[in-house]
Amino acid sequence: MATSQTNPHQKRKIIIFSDFDGTIFLQDTGHVLVDNLGCGAAYRNKLELQFKTGERTFREISDDMWGSLTIPFGDGFELMEKHLELDSGFREFHQYCVAEGFPFNVISAGLKPVLQRTLDLFLGAEEASSIEIVANDLDAPGGIPWKPVWRDNTDSGHDKGASVNKAREKAQAECEPDEIPLIVFIGDGVSDLAAAREADVLFARRGLRLEEYCIEHGIEHTPFDDFSQIKKEVEAISLEDQRKTGGVGKPVRYNPRANMWRRISSKEAVPTLMATATPSQDEKMALWPDYFSEPKQPQPATIEE
Repeated sequence: MATSQTNPHQKRKIIIFSDFDGTIFLQDTGHVLVDNLGCGAAYRNKLELQFKTGERTFREISDDMWGSLTIPFGDGFELMEKHLELDSGFREFHQYCVAEGFPFNVISAGLKPVLQRTLDLFLGAEEASSIEIVANDLDAPGGIPWKPVWRDNTDSGHDKGASVNKAREKAQAECEPDEIPLIVFIGDGVSDLAAAREADVLFARRGLRLEEYCIEHGIEHTPFDDFSQIKKEVEAISLEDQRKTGGVGKPVRYNPRANMWRRISSKEAVPTLMATATPSQDEKMALWPDYFSEPKQPQPATIEE
């Protein structure tokens, strides 16, 4: 995970996690490559349907999708530059995190070499080097056809919640015994829910599936339109942390579904609050970017309405 020197005036470590496709970038990197240079959008839509119906797992259809690419790694990034749009406030927010010593991590179901090359392209290699990417890998980049290397044996290939917990444990080991790191997560879709549940502060892109899911299930979150709004919120949270010297008061921004409430400079036991119910079909659908990133369509009004 990304590490950096914490601001000496900061009471505790703040760690930032962000989804990539649909969050940092408004489009999906894999879809740009596959639709233009691989199996094409029509076949990818068939794969999507197979996943939605439960016929195949996310890993299985993703193996087909990425395997349709028979180009050398590195080809196609001109298309990325043409088709991708970086969130208008992301660069300023990332530079703020670097200045404040807040580790910034990308957590994604995509392929790390693709995400890294994309960040290098849009931010420059030096600035992008401060972003740790937690994602799946690519077997022998340059090999044809492309073959994903999954992070774990789950049907999704990457348990995002487990990755966030691993980062928390590492950060906790580096903190004072009475200090607990604050986890911030930023996402757009229901597939981000596993990681979002482990966060203390949750930001959901406005109008997309993660925000809708949070509203439907009463999950505390802060909606955002761009990263400049997140920057203002994190600045406010950081100031709140600096003002507190103890006690159990929590800002309304904090996520009540988080793994535990954070107590600053408190040696008392921290109660665990964790949702035990597994969301149904909505979360099962979570892993397909096109599905969870699209705003829900309004239903036509009835005569009674």
